[in-house]
Amino acid sequence: MHRNMGYIALTMTGLGSIIGSGWLFGAWKAAKIAGPAAIFAWLIGMVVILTIALTYTELGSMFPEAGGMVKYTQYSHGSFVGFLAAWANWIAIVSVIPVEAIASIQYMSSWPWEWAKWTHTLVKGESLTLPGLLSAAVLVIIYFLLNFWAVSIFSKANTLITIFKVIIPGSTIIALIVVGWHGDNFTGGHGGFAPYGWSGVLTAVATSGIIFAFNGFQSPINMAGEAKNPSKAIPIAVIGSVLVATVIYVFLQIAFIGAVDPKDVEKGWESLSFSSPFADLALALNINWLMILLYLDAFVSPSGTGTTYTATTARMIYGMENNGYMPKAFGKLHPIFKVPRGAMFFNLIICFIFLFVFRGWGSLAEIISVATLISYITGPVTVMTLRKTASHLYRPAKIKGMHIIAPLGFIFASLTLYWARWPLTGQVLLIILIGLPVYFYYQARDKFAGFKRNFKAGIWMVCYLLVMMMISWMGSEQFGGLNFIHYGWDMILITLVAIAFYAWALQAGHSTSYLKDAEEINHKLREHEED
Repeated sequence: MHRNMGYIALTMTGLGSIIGSGWLFGAWKAAKIAGPAAIFAWLIGMVVILTIALTYTELGSMFPEAGGMVKYTQYSHGSFVGFLAAWANWIAIVSVIPVEAIASIQYMSSWPWEWAKWTHTLVKGESLTLPGLLSAAVLVIIYFLLNFWAVSIFSKANTLITIFKVIIPGSTIIALIVVGWHGDNFTGGHGGFAPYGWSGVLTAVATSGIIFAFNGFQSPINMAGEAKNPSKAIPIAVIGSVLVATVIYVFLQIAFIGAVDPKDVEKGWESLSFSSPFADLALALNINWLMILLYLDAFVSPSGTGTTYTATTARMIYGMENNGYMPKAFGKLHPIFKVPRGAMFFNLIICFIFLFVFRGWGSLAEIISVATLISYITGPVTVMTLRKTASHLYRPAKIKGMHIIAPLGFIFASLTLYWARWPLTGQVLLIILIGLPVYFYYQARDKFAGFKRNFKAGIWMVCYLLVMMMISWMGSEQFGGLNFIHYGWDMILITLVAIAFYAWALQAGHSTSYLKDAEEINHKLREHEED
């Protein structure tokens, strides 16, 4: 692929992915679940994501290749766990594309003007109607076309879109604080600062759109094959985009809580109902210029993220084909534009399936968040395994303290997965397991060559997912379980289980046959940087 993306374009790719529909709905959803204490949910989410992101930053700088996030675990543990991680990661990312289109249409459905009354038929309750679905499908096609010809077109358009996406949230924060501030919302009212306890804060981290939003850190890594100077650009893009987005999201949450009319939360924050949260607040406060900007940005922000993810998911399918999990047609690059068009068409079909099955932003955002967490657990394991089995490889962004960061990342991801609440955890696990027939098909086609060792190296992940599902089912009532394991003890148990599986996963890693491909990529990187 053409390496024509600098660190600014790559950072904008990450920031553009993080600031999508999450900012339009995330503060509202988090406030419903946690009340004013939702502010801390964003900070906890940042810590969780940064520990994970740092592991992938080291990996991405070592192997700057298209769709890298679906390849790394195969290098350390072989094809079985590599496939599970890749499948979970792809499900989490490809489903973002339709959710961004849904977000735009949901905001559009509350247009207040007389001539726009027809838009009110696009959404019923929290789900899109048939006209709404068709409108969202048109947006998905637009995202597709913006990526169809060349990555250079995508990167230039995305940088401009991302600049706009930062300006609008900033304007929203200032306007709501200046015009509609109600300081008593933070301490008075229903239940005080943390009306649903800290369990509400933790659940908000997992399900309100926080993990969903921060998941955008992956985009610079998946686009690393097109970075000019990946060893410097990837760390800057990943860490920089997460930190900048955190500042924006925390202030958005503060502004949202402060701007809510105290009468609207007299029955509790969970009763807070908005179709277009920030636009509805602007309309109630008579900030008409902001309302118009927000309705405009409801297309720009989600569309920027949808466009970014259309690019990155195509690279993921391209990477999965290279791993041997997908048809060869998905691994072919256009001879002129150097984009995997076959993979793009496949993702387009999958997007339509997600769009017409789930129909609502909230339900699809929850699925994405949990699938994302399942894919995250392999990053910490992979980076530390490769330090043992491939210590000779060039590490241009070797992270200090990784022996502490990696196990913490595994523990944090496990805890956040549990916080997502039963039965959502079990439902997403089933979606992940649906991919196994695809893996076994390609194994059978290759006559199960090397299957025994690959399966043995990956069985820890299957056991981990089953144990996590069992604990979630039996866990405390605060997280949707049967309360056999009481609140507090459940999180201690999750931590101990995570430590045990992390140790098992490190022990299961070995010098796989796929390392040869990794060594070649790493060697070319070193030669490129020495030149």
